[in-house]
Amino acid sequence: MTESNPDKTPDIKATQLQEQPTAVLRETVPMKGLREFFGRAYSSVMSAAEQQHVQLAGPPFALYRGMPTDVVDVEAGFPVAAPFPGGGDSGVTAGSLPAGRAFEAMHIGPYETLPETYGAIMEKMQAEGLTPGTAMWEYYLSDPAAEPDPATWKTLIIWPIA
Repeated sequence: MTESNPDKTPDIKATQLQEQPTAVLRETVPMKGLREFFGRAYSSVMSAAEQQHVQLAGPPFALYRGMPTDVVDVEAGFPVAAPFPGGGDSGVTAGSLPAGRAFEAMHIGPYETLPETYGAIMEKMQAEGLTPGTAMWEYYLSDPAAEPDPATWKTLIIWPIA
């Protein structure tokens, strides 16, 4: 579903994921503090990757562990071309996006409407008799600084199957 076209349901696809090494900052954050956390996390990860001579290999993402409530266990960072060695005092650590079966959907619109797309993915999983995994992640394909209209923002949601 999108804000600009509420009758359109997102195109949800089954996919087989390969494990992807990441460099991340992980914290438990109040939902209202996510924007500040993301800015700090992405900046820290980019700086740490540069210091460690590790190449970023994809767009920024946020991985959520468990269903978000008022507070969320989140790691934010970037896929990397080789395992991140860690170290330093930035709090940036090595992580990975897991391999396995998942559903993916492109969300177009403001971040506030992401729950609609998650709901559509959940419905599809239930209709197929599948159980959603406890972690899910989002790739942020649009830079709000470069694209100020939230109706055009693209976020790829990945939700593994348990």
